[in-house]
Amino acid sequence: MTDKPIFTRSFTQQEPIPAAAMDAAMLVLQSGRLHRYNTAPDEISETALLEEEFAAFTGATYALAVASGGYAMGAALRAVGVGQGDKVLSNGFTLAPVPGAIASVGAVPVFVETTDNLTIDLDDLAQKAADSGARVLLLSHMRGHICDMDRLMAICATHDIAVIEDCAHTMGAAWDGRPSGRHGVIACYSTQTYKHINSGEGGFLTTDDAEIMARAILLSGSYMLYTRHRAAPPPEVFENLRFETPNVSGRMDNLRAAILRPQLADLPRQVKRWRTLYERMEVGLANLPHLRLTQRDPREDYVGSSFQFLLPQWPSARIMAFVQACLSRGVELKWFGAPEPVAFTSRYDSWRYAPAQHLPRTDAVLAGLMDLRLPLTFLPEDIDLLAAILRDEVIAHHA
Repeated sequence: MTDKPIFTRSFTQQEPIPAAAMDAAMLVLQSGRLHRYNTAPDEISETALLEEEFAAFTGATYALAVASGGYAMGAALRAVGVGQGDKVLSNGFTLAPVPGAIASVGAVPVFVETTDNLTIDLDDLAQKAADSGARVLLLSHMRGHICDMDRLMAICATHDIAVIEDCAHTMGAAWDGRPSGRHGVIACYSTQTYKHINSGEGGFLTTDDAEIMARAILLSGSYMLYTRHRAAPPPEVFENLRFETPNVSGRMDNLRAAILRPQLADLPRQVKRWRTLYERMEVGLANLPHLRLTQRDPREDYVGSSFQFLLPQWPSARIMAFVQACLSRGVELKWFGAPEPVAFTSRYDSWRYAPAQHLPRTDAVLAGLMDLRLPLTFLPEDIDLLAAILRDEVIAHHA
């Protein structure tokens, strides 16, 4: 009798920072000019160049590099005028920085139900758009799952609701050929280590609206140096805003920008690699009784840097035993249905700074939701072993 195979790779180990990025970082370190506005005469900062390149990558008119994706969301909410007591619609299934950004400006999250395919429930959105009085939707493309953006934008247009897109998990993705983040009035992205380009922490805000971007730049702490931005509105747009917009500092620095520029240039190739791993996992878990895979809309061009599956109607005790058995074989699963939040797997009922709300459909989905990262340090044969272990343990725990 042979021992069960064990998975030995790390789910949190990322690829090394590219050599070109390390070389660029060394030049910044040698200069000593890490602050984005600390530049030599006639020098263009790394951060300003990155913003220009990110705007071109996404197709946005303007881009701002900031300290984190969470900061980007808070700045976006402030830039569209969200304030104390305002209601903001958002996904019931997302990560804590999303409702945290809403709470940070004194606003009130109104959570929307989740479908079996992990996207925002558009029927529930339509109802809450009509009933809540909210004028903004902070839409999370949670775990890279993109809903029917055509229908969502139609619902929001009917109710005069501005859409801010949280694209932390969809940098490099698209809906029906249009890059993720190009539907709403603002998009927010993250460059935290576990996202699609890695600066440890960092993020972007993009928009085509000149006044919104001017507000965001002033909010980020431009110290009236906004003319040093390249992917920004002209100086006259700032004139009526610069004395009334508070400084809520959250700039990106030149060191992180230098690290990100080569990674951004390489992102299309990396997206293809993630899709290869994701699709191999889909094949490995296909047609497995008692496990359900999410269904992707053919209009969705996703990245696939993490993988989710559902264990429908499994009792909690059985799921806990399954998770522990997988862990004993080296497979780290995150379970969104656990009774207490663990690491990033908090649920809407864990965010007690928001009013208590009841989302029965979301509860049913999260009760059996499993999540695991697919870092690019994994090889295709690693995915085959992962899938084999998961198949073994599903069968064993549902025998």
